[in-house]
Amino acid sequence: MIRAFVALDLPAEVRSALAVQQFLLPLPRKVEPESFHLTLLFLGEVPEPVLEAAHEEFETIVRPPFGLEVAGLGLFGGERPRAVWAGLRPSDPLARLQSRIERAARVAGIEPERRRFVPHVTLGRFAPPPPEERFRLERAVAEGASFRGGGFEVTRFVLYRSHLGPKGARYEELASYPLRGGAP
Repeated sequence: MIRAFVALDLPAEVRSALAVQQFLLPLPRKVEPESFHLTLLFLGEVPEPVLEAAHEEFETIVRPPFGLEVAGLGLFGGERPRAVWAGLRPSDPLARLQSRIERAARVAGIEPERRRFVPHVTLGRFAPPPPEERFRLERAVAEGASFRGGGFEVTRFVLYRSHLGPKGARYEELASYPLRGGAP
């Protein structure tokens, strides 16, 4: 079984802007900047033959390159926040690409999670903090709501393997799929 996901890699200048913003936040536990990415679809623990079938399906995806912009900050977890993220400006091409990737995974025999796709880059993951730390974190995220991390051109998507370890996950690129041609 291979723990895998499909994501967009981020250019160095966007990673750098995210790392600066991350530094300014009172995060109990930070994601390493080299691990910043935008998950398009978490595949979970997948048998190798099924992952190979998914790879073959991903190779058939034809979408044109498009631009994205990192903008805003938020929290996942409601009253018990457990993650801080940087968002992205709404993008129809991104939504179409994500939908196409999900459809390809289903054709290959993978049943993805039923969560609504919320494009984001995770800056920190942690256990829900005590009330006073939560308040500081919520205030810092609210103050960073106007954060702009820069725009970039999406020219490919990537299939990653996730290796879990005591210091968090480590990601290994398994395959890359260039965006080319197709309807916008």
